[in-house]
Amino acid sequence: MNKLIGLWIDHKKAVLLSMSEAEENIQTIESEVGRHVPYRGASHPKSPYSAQYQQGDNQLDNKFNEQLNKFYEKVIDQLRGAEAVLIFGPGEAKGELEKRIAHEKVNVQIIGIETADKLTDRQIAAKVRIAFKEARMIS
Repeated sequence: MNKLIGLWIDHKKAVLLSMSEAEENIQTIESEVGRHVPYRGASHPKSPYSAQYQQGDNQLDNKFNEQLNKFYEKVIDQLRGAEAVLIFGPGEAKGELEKRIAHEKVNVQIIGIETADKLTDRQIAAKVRIAFKEARMIS
């Protein structure tokens, strides 16, 4: 059974449309990136206008990258076993994910990487159907 996936992705969420001969299924994966995470052990300043936490930029960058890596792992897990995938979205996440797929040697054919703004689930489904029809992967 052939499984085709259309994937809209940015750093906050991924919307996957899985298509097979029998059905279509939409799934959303939320990332933890950008959400406020309380840091334990950070000192609280005494003045009312100072920064809330005294934490270095490297620690914040490491936390961001750690959250992003977990997010990409969840997405890649959903791509395993697919015959082909179309990746699209507004920012850098689609290119970053493509590099991760190549680095981890995931056995999936990427039929395209496109720039697309925010879309509703129906718009995503329509875009994916058209792309796979043009690639002659569905009839």
